[in-house]
Amino acid sequence: MIFDAIGLVGVFGILLAYFMLQTERWNSDQMRYSATNLVGALLILVSLTHTFNLASFVIELAWIAISVFGIVKIWRGRRAKS
Repeated sequence: MIFDAIGLVGVFGILLAYFMLQTERWNSDQMRYSATNLVGALLILVSLTHTFNLASFVIELAWIAISVFGIVKIWRGRRAKS
């Protein structure tokens, strides 16, 4: 039950980030967008430790990698500006 709740919080986070992007309240170059996606994917990954699903595991690894890429890109851009 707790793992389902953790996973659902992760799903909510990813959906929230996508909704905020689509409604133009957030931009893809904002740290909060990539960070929300990263945390959401990590939470879903935690839920998969209880009930494993290979397809979900693979997509969450990809989501994490893409989110980390975005965070690094944003961080480097901020460092270059200062």
